Amino acid sequence: MIYLIGLWESVRDFIATGGDVLYFVAAALFLMWVLMVERYWYLTSVFPKVKSDIIARWDARADTTSWYAHRIRDTWISEASDALNARMLIIRTLVAMCPLIGLLGTVTGMITVFETMATQGTGNARLMAAGISMATIPTMAGMVAALSGLFVSSRLEAKAKMAREKLVDSLPHH
Repeated sequence: MIYLIGLWESVRDFIATGGDVLYFVAAALFLMWVLMVERYWYLTSVFPKVKSDIIARWDARADTTSWYAHRIRDTWISEASDALNARMLIIRTLVAMCPLIGLLGTVTGMITVFETMATQGTGNARLMAAGISMATIPTMAGMVAALSGLFVSSRLEAKAKMAREKLVDSLPHH
């Protein structure tokens, strides 16, 4: 419990040093990771059952060679593909947004530096350093957030593509 209190105080100090923009970075990071965990769960737990169901329905069909049967096959593959790729665009967008949110923090931090320079002059280095920290920490946080999501999201996309290809290969195309 004491460890959690110390951890929370460290996070609070980090946010105080980096500015309120870090809340937006944290929100984007949290949403991105919730969606990525959901996609991983779908790919590993739900989709295998969906795939088995599609294969069973295809194998149960008496007609698998007509034009109509092939349209049904294509429809099932398309629906499965849509389900596999659901929310991937949102994840990619959040990955791309994290550095941009960090850059917003850079701009607001630099505005703080310029306000300090305008009101206090350039002689007070301590006040300017606070603004510079507020300018650099959000950029770093946004980049770290984006990098954490970039690798996982690309792996999820590759896994979804492979799952789709395996489904297509599992449905004979006579």
